[in-house]
Amino acid sequence: MKTRTLVLLSMTLALWIFSAQPVKAQGRETQTVESAMEVLQDITAIPEKGIPSSVLRNAEAVVVVPDLIKLGFLIGGRHGRGVLLVREPSGWSNPVFVTLTGGSIGWQAGAQATDVILIFQTRKGVNNILQGRNKFTLGADAAIAAGPVGRQAEAATDLQLKSEILSYSRSRGLFAGAAIEGSALRIDWKANSTYYRTAVEVSPGDIVTNRNIPGIPASGFNLKMLLAKLTTPQ
Repeated sequence: MKTRTLVLLSMTLALWIFSAQPVKAQGRETQTVESAMEVLQDITAIPEKGIPSSVLRNAEAVVVVPDLIKLGFLIGGRHGRGVLLVREPSGWSNPVFVTLTGGSIGWQAGAQATDVILIFQTRKGVNNILQGRNKFTLGADAAIAAGPVGRQAEAATDLQLKSEILSYSRSRGLFAGAAIEGSALRIDWKANSTYYRTAVEVSPGDIVTNRNIPGIPASGFNLKMLLAKLTTPQ
């Protein structure tokens, strides 16, 4: 009897452990999340040239777009895929997949890959993104300014402090404030469904509040924990 009871307890424990683990995900979406983690990890690698910790601690949401591709020959354009994480009362949300697309006109040529980070300083713009299917235009739907870097945080202008979004880019390992007005931020519905393995489209709000999804993949859980670490006062 004791042996049977121990077996049942072991099976129950194993089932509980298995169900508690983040579900697995593969493919392009996982790579995007893991690349976003690398970008965030590099923020602390060069304190004098990184995003100020005070800016991250006060963030209402963070968008990370690894390898934003900029192409140009007379008429230029840029496109990238990334993730949005929202600060909730319980901590940072599950990642929501987004795309960032924009264009520019001028004498330019060549191709360049740049990492982009957007720091939302208010909840207003975040809620607009989570509630709507239409594009969210940076600079039109929310004021955006190039964010201060390193010690420049102490000399941040009123424009930066009052802007809803602070933007950063990283090229060749160095972060800098970036001007990307006019770029469109959209929810990537297909990527969200693929990553969270849902048969139907799952809304950004459900992902943020952890509803109607079978679980969070390990890569997404690790990204949340990393952002929590970076935004927790030391």
